[in-house]
Amino acid sequence: MSVTLVAVWVAGVMLAIAALLCVVRTAIGPTMANRAIAVDTLVAVLVCALGLEAAYNRHTDTLPILVVLSLVGVVGSVSIARFAVADDDEMAEESGETAEGASDEPR
Repeated sequence: MSVTLVAVWVAGVMLAIAALLCVVRTAIGPTMANRAIAVDTLVAVLVCALGLEAAYNRHTDTLPILVVLSLVGVVGSVSIARFAVADDDEMAEESGETAEGASDEPR
């Protein structure tokens, strides 16, 4: 057994544990933000796993998949961030506060 094979197995086990923890956080996350971060992290773990496989087998067949997954992760994160900011602004307007958190009424 070569050192490279041991390193690949160790990295694979660590990535599998990370993926399992992301799935658990997605299932039990109390807020939408927790679930969004877990799914984004899961996409990053999948990208790392595909990169590990491509590096070990010394091929570039999975490169387009890596690019697409990376773009999906970025677009998903930006979309959720914009949604969360818009939701926070709406909640602040409903409670009578400005975006900075200060009340419109004098004390």
